[in-house]
Amino acid sequence: MQQELSTTDFGLIGHPLGHSFSKAFFTEVFSRHKLPYSYDNFDLPELTPEALYSLVLLNPRLRGFNVTAPYKEKIIAFLDGIAEQAERVGAVNTVVIRRAPDGRVVGLDGYNTDVEGFRDSILPLIQDVPEGCGALVLGTGGASKAAVEGLSQLNRPALRVSRSSTGEGIISYSDITPELLASHPIVVNATPAGTYPNVDTCPPFPVELLNAGCRVFDMVYNPAETLLMRRAAEHGAKTKNGLEMLYRQAIASYNIWQSNQQTI
Repeated sequence: MQQELSTTDFGLIGHPLGHSFSKAFFTEVFSRHKLPYSYDNFDLPELTPEALYSLVLLNPRLRGFNVTAPYKEKIIAFLDGIAEQAERVGAVNTVVIRRAPDGRVVGLDGYNTDVEGFRDSILPLIQDVPEGCGALVLGTGGASKAAVEGLSQLNRPALRVSRSSTGEGIISYSDITPELLASHPIVVNATPAGTYPNVDTCPPFPVELLNAGCRVFDMVYNPAETLLMRRAAEHGAKTKNGLEMLYRQAIASYNIWQSNQQTI
């Protein structure tokens, strides 16, 4: 049976996508501003050239899409161009589809709006943390790279944390001590741990070391309060989830789509 062509204008690729608020957010924005656009989720169990080809072929109106885990780094290999910041970070969360007047795809260009979304969202949480204090970023994927770049733009040195130390600014959870936390009181969860439906999971961070001087930013936004945030708050730390970051990066993505395509 031949698949019908879609009329979707924008979308999100990743796997899984059951937790994502992106479709609801964009649909509400388009409706509120009376914009004739649609946004849909494209759950791709595997990211391959064939999957991307099918995506743009079956969605001839598709002008761009967001990229979420686990494809923010892998997508780069399939792009024709990449913006400077995205290249520096090594991760892409926004793709512009360039089409010829007849609708043919002539190029895919990648951008990273996670950096500014994260940077502008975390700033109010950490503005009272003394200058010179750094951050611990949990995770080593594309989201963690965006966080490190955003923190750098705020003059906050960052160490990434993984289950094993690999050097080059990546330490293990077992390396975290009270002394390290004193100099790096900002903690950013850039892993999917705790995301719905796995709400009872948590990164293996030693929360017992947290105190009132610590700030915990969890990029997870569904649920609104993750297990990590709840445990951190029990030790006096101030917390914030990733919902504002989601909104900020989404609007930045739309602005990129709009500025790169005259038909929008």
